[in-house]
Amino acid sequence: MMSDVAIVGAGLMGTAMAWPLTDNGHHVRLVGTHLDGEIITSCLENHYHPRLRRRLPANVQPYYIDHIAEALDGVDVVVSGVNSLGVHWIGRTLSPFLKPGMKIIAVTKGLEATAEGDLRILPDVLADELPSALRDDVAIAAIGGPCIAGELAGRRQTCVYFASRRADILPGLRQMFKTPYYHIFLSTDVVGVEVCVALKNAYTLAVGLAAGMLERLGGPDEAGAVNYNPAAALFGAGAKEMARLVQLLGGNPNKVNSLPGVGDQYVTCAGGRTVRLGRLLGKGLTYAQARQEMAGETLESAFVIAQIARALPTMEERGLIAHDELPLLRLLCRLITENAPADVPFDNLFHDDI
Repeated sequence: MMSDVAIVGAGLMGTAMAWPLTDNGHHVRLVGTHLDGEIITSCLENHYHPRLRRRLPANVQPYYIDHIAEALDGVDVVVSGVNSLGVHWIGRTLSPFLKPGMKIIAVTKGLEATAEGDLRILPDVLADELPSALRDDVAIAAIGGPCIAGELAGRRQTCVYFASRRADILPGLRQMFKTPYYHIFLSTDVVGVEVCVALKNAYTLAVGLAAGMLERLGGPDEAGAVNYNPAAALFGAGAKEMARLVQLLGGNPNKVNSLPGVGDQYVTCAGGRTVRLGRLLGKGLTYAQARQEMAGETLESAFVIAQIARALPTMEERGLIAHDELPLLRLLCRLITENAPADVPFDNLFHDDI
């Protein structure tokens, strides 16, 4: 059955979801946020997305945010395409137009710390922004796994999880989105999936430190030695710590060894803002200096690390973690919140197993 689906947020990942949807015959209404005006202008004038560098599929109709009421009229499924800094905004923006039975599926990745020091997954943060009378009647799902937007739009083979506490909505969502190149696996472990995809941003920054450390050494030596060894150690330490945090927050640690954890981290380490920020920090810049050099770019890795830094002291006070646990994550917190140097505690990243 063909449907009208709205995507709110015309960034890379949100817009890329239009390809599997339109390949399945659905009509997509692409709504830009207040930050997406130039993108929507290009899409309306030329049907061309300037950041994806692709023409949109024929069945995509772009809308400015001013016309969101028209765009959401009659749709049953809304894709939340905003980043982690926009999750409160998207909840408040969608709320006047939601009706019982509608579904929201989010590409957003991150965690948020409460005033009490708890860490919350973003689908729960989004749900809290909805009218209380609708929270039980509008189902929320999330997408997690290794997915570069440009590759999805290029119809490259991609495997992800769709996760929700509402198991009843997941088969229908899979049927709507799955294609011969977009492979979807279902999970009710929304905490495990969401914690993994949030933490991979933090731990990818850690892997990026190794590239900066190599630059600080002057680059490869005369025999060509680079810095894959420390990068791999940081990758492995991140996976280990990720599993501990998933367990602490109530998810299944097995997700770390699957698509949302090391799978997503691997593809994120292939390049992009997070690795670049790690490289600058590893090279010796403070976070304040690196942020200046990357002015204008959204640094979601830094945001999630800052959120975790707010929660770690409370977790320690409650006895949930020991003072010497999570050494890599604690380093990342110091880098981002204290402008500390990138002195990696390699001797403390792992423990003897004898």
